[in-house]
Amino acid sequence: MYREITPDCNLQDTIHNYWELKAGPLDYGWERIFPDGCLGLVMNLGKECLTDNGSVTMEHGKTYAVGAMTSFKESLIEENTHLIGVCFKPAAFSTFFSYVALSEIKNKTVQFDQNISFNRDEFLKNNFNYLDKFFNYKKGYTNHQLCTIADIIWASKGQSTIENISKQNGISTRQLERIFKKFVGLTPKEFSDIIRFQNAFDQITSKTKDKSLLDIALECGYYDHSHLTNVIKKQTGYLPSEI
Repeated sequence: MYREITPDCNLQDTIHNYWELKAGPLDYGWERIFPDGCLGLVMNLGKECLTDNGSVTMEHGKTYAVGAMTSFKESLIEENTHLIGVCFKPAAFSTFFSYVALSEIKNKTVQFDQNISFNRDEFLKNNFNYLDKFFNYKKGYTNHQLCTIADIIWASKGQSTIENISKQNGISTRQLERIFKKFVGLTPKEFSDIIRFQNAFDQITSKTKDKSLLDIALECGYYDHSHLTNVIKKQTGYLPSEI
């Protein structure tokens, strides 16, 4: 069972959603997730869980920071897997936590400091209401300029140039790259590439749009269908015909 939960209205500018994944007795397999430009926290309430394509074990009762991704990763989901997650909006993690430059955990899953993380027992008593209270209490300064820049990239579907974005916001490309790496965990180009990929992926998987792969490639800013195919393969591990 997988479900997403909408956070308190005061948190919706910084948190996309909470989520819960709880496996049943017949569940077994590797679950693949794709890059979305966001950082997350995962609390393991079930048995040990292999993630990062089998290279990391998330232990019962501990919380993990999941850095922004530039390619897919897989987690093993089996009986008694029970994970609780928080998906932050880009640049929003620092609203709640002082942490290392987020580029340090790009493509990684690392154990989070329990002293500043969730209280498992409180969550078990109050569920997602506890997370609302936790984050409302911890919410601090939001880097509005960086959030605005991220929104511009989202709105352009990843096709605005970094130079134009820098000029529009009165910031040098070097400074923009530095703050992106610190607060988003990706370079502006990496983030733009992921947003562009997501737009193409959504169109490929849409059942209502009758477009060729070449049409989608050109609309999304790729050179041709081969260029798009290579990006899809890198980001998902699949060919466009397989998704």
